[in-house]
Amino acid sequence: MKRVLIVDSNNLFLRSYIVNPSISLSGQPCGGLKGFLQALQKICRQTKPDMIVACWDGAGGSKKRKSKKKDYKAGRKPLRLNRAIRNLSEDQEHENKIWQHVRTMEYMNYMPVIQFVYESVEADDVIAYVTQHKCFEDWQKLIVSNDKDFYQLLDDKTVQYRPQQEEVLNRNAIVEKFEIHPVNITLARAMAGDKSDNLPGIGSCGLATAAKRFPFLKEETTHTLTDLLDYSKKMLQEKKLKVYENVVENFKSLKLNYEMMQLYAPLLSYQTKTAINNTLDEPELTFNRTEVKKKIIEDGLGDINLDEIFQIFNKIALDNS
Repeated sequence: MKRVLIVDSNNLFLRSYIVNPSISLSGQPCGGLKGFLQALQKICRQTKPDMIVACWDGAGGSKKRKSKKKDYKAGRKPLRLNRAIRNLSEDQEHENKIWQHVRTMEYMNYMPVIQFVYESVEADDVIAYVTQHKCFEDWQKLIVSNDKDFYQLLDDKTVQYRPQQEEVLNRNAIVEKFEIHPVNITLARAMAGDKSDNLPGIGSCGLATAAKRFPFLKEETTHTLTDLLDYSKKMLQEKKLKVYENVVENFKSLKLNYEMMQLYAPLLSYQTKTAINNTLDEPELTFNRTEVKKKIIEDGLGDINLDEIFQIFNKIALDNS
């Protein structure tokens, strides 16, 4: 079975930006760029993909989600450089971060990698759409991200690699770990909330409580918000548990959380879907090794060795020529 690597690129880049203390030969922080390339090489070495799709968050974040909740993801603290190299002002750091981000995408333009980035669109929705795309129907889809939002997409042909933990999660791993099936994990997470996205939970309900008090979430059957509500009303006739009261009393908030978190129906416009379809139907996968090496020298990345990923790139380009 062929394998496509679907990369949550912002997630991988920002992780590298924070933890990698690399400095270029000119003295500028370059850990985001260098770490991203090294991490991608390691992942490719381990997974040997037949195709790579890199998805980036578009400027402004998800317009569709912010139309539902204006303070979506509000309050997040700006990410800072690794403490070991924090010798720039905040403005200089911001400029450096943008440079590393843009430069990483420029490198990828010369690699046999499909890149997607659309203004006011989150990478999560693009990743979800790609996993569901007909051209990958018979492929194994490997989502590269530490983000728990993607648990809901895991099935018999879709798995998730979490770089930070260096673990691969499949559908069975989610059921074993949380006692909740991926098709129902978003219902549980909607009850628990997500502080990082400024989505408060309904109260008295983490994932463990959701699994215990709503045991049917472990089933492979896809359940609904109405199922949660009806079950809570039924159980309240037998025992007055706070979690059931909260589902009933805060059902409007629960519904909003679910709409914000769900990826089963990606929040993409017709135009964005069409653009993705056109690219996937006729991908242009070429590899300009000379240009990539030229950029490495220009950016003073020093002794970075990308020979392993270059071999994989050569194969991808050849197989799709």
